[in-house]
Amino acid sequence: MGLTLGFSPCPNDTFIFGPLINGLIKSPFSFKEVIDDIEVLNEMALNSKLDISKVSCHILGYITDKYYFLPVGAALGRGCGPLLVTKNRSLKDLHGAHVAAPGRFTTAYLLLMLYDPAFKVGFVRFNQIMQALKEESFDFGLIIHEGRFLLDKYGLKIVLDLGKWWEEKTKLPLPLGGIVAKRSLDREIIDRFTLLVRKSIKYASSYPERVKDYIKRYASYLEDSVITEHIKLYVNDYTIDLRNEGKEAIRVLFLLAKERGIFRKGLPSDMIYE
Repeated sequence: MGLTLGFSPCPNDTFIFGPLINGLIKSPFSFKEVIDDIEVLNEMALNSKLDISKVSCHILGYITDKYYFLPVGAALGRGCGPLLVTKNRSLKDLHGAHVAAPGRFTTAYLLLMLYDPAFKVGFVRFNQIMQALKEESFDFGLIIHEGRFLLDKYGLKIVLDLGKWWEEKTKLPLPLGGIVAKRSLDREIIDRFTLLVRKSIKYASSYPERVKDYIKRYASYLEDSVITEHIKLYVNDYTIDLRNEGKEAIRVLFLLAKERGIFRKGLPSDMIYE
């Protein structure tokens, strides 16, 4: 059976899916991959264009009638949150400032709205934000993915760690993104795919050299140290199994967004696939 499968070019995603896509583990499915920026994937899911896709947790608020959130493959944890950075401003300047965000449906943007909604936003592809700040096109920028390891190269400083803010506020790990599957797919297909993703992660963890070239083919930053740190940060125990704590983190994210008026309703009871 053929499935359309979307994931980002970031090292954590190519690490997760590399063994599966490259035939290093057996699969009854054939895949048509769409490898693109997470915001592109968010918009494709919004329009039901992919059977299965990695998405930001933010977009779940708009696709709950179309997709399940799978308990495997999530980018969720501690110490991995988006960073608000700047060249020469301080946090007290945020109110009313011009902020570069990596996409309207990214969790980074949702978190900043929860922190302080009174800022002006411009949407910029994630790997172009630091250069835009260096050129002073924006006052602040939201940094996600491996950009957090490269701030010194652009002369930028951190003024707010939104992951730390979230953890202090909720005492929970931060839910950034995960894999969704169309509700219209047979449950047997979703079950088998879930098992395959777990096998793929375990394979990549056991034989990282076998997926190294595939990861570097798509990575925005090719330094081995950056790729390694990126994978260590975003692929963890929650990626193998969301567990109750991960599910609660997603529920609380929706609850806070509903309280702020960003979402009309909370997380549906069946949103996370069981």
